[in-house]
Amino acid sequence: MIKKVLVANRGEIARRVFRTCREMGIATVAVYSEPDASAPFVLEADESVPLGGATPGESYLRADRVLEAARLVGADAVHPGYGFLSENADFARQCAEHGITFIGPGIEAIELMGSKLTARDMMERAGVPVLPGIDLTGVADEHVLKHADEVGWPILVKASFGGGGRGMRVVREPDALLDAIASARREAGAAFGNDTVFLEHYVDDPRHVEIRSSATRTGRSSTSTSASAPSSGATRRSLRSRRRRS
Repeated sequence: MIKKVLVANRGEIARRVFRTCREMGIATVAVYSEPDASAPFVLEADESVPLGGATPGESYLRADRVLEAARLVGADAVHPGYGFLSENADFARQCAEHGITFIGPGIEAIELMGSKLTARDMMERAGVPVLPGIDLTGVADEHVLKHADEVGWPILVKASFGGGGRGMRVVREPDALLDAIASARREAGAAFGNDTVFLEHYVDDPRHVEIRSSATRTGRSSTSTSASAPSSGATRRSLRSRRRRS
């Protein structure tokens, strides 16, 4: 039975977890960087621990400081939210080694799906169609345009780790590609602690179908689906949403 949860995230993400914990009677702990010291999410937690540092790389991405904070307050579980350490298999493994429950996917699942490049490879081996793409690791700048032509324009520069649209750039002109790659790498490194990016063919106005599944160790599960039609711009019209629980 979880009695105290440390949320290794910030802002509205942390506040949502705190709200659910309060409803369940679970104590909450916030961790924060120096600029976030007086932020609402810090004040809403039952306890708070400073991580130090001004940037995510100096604070929320420091697994050692997060674990030390959890040990300091006696938290028996860590909720990573999304982004930051949420898809870091090493962090999940360290939590387990210290007897702290990692609220999220199992370590093997994170290793397989935390990296989009690894996930792509796994889907290809399973015979699932994927968009043309290429890993840029070790690719010299002078060869990037050749690979982009092979992938097909327009191009999406995509961070392999993390999510939420961070570290992604749509590129339609060859002259803009190298700058977009550098920019995506900087953002991915700052947000996720890993600046690996790859190129993928970008599909304008796609039909988007999403299936989300979650389950607990006790066997309870939930599945939801949603779809959207092509639209101009970033806003997409939701067509359908369905949830099943068991």
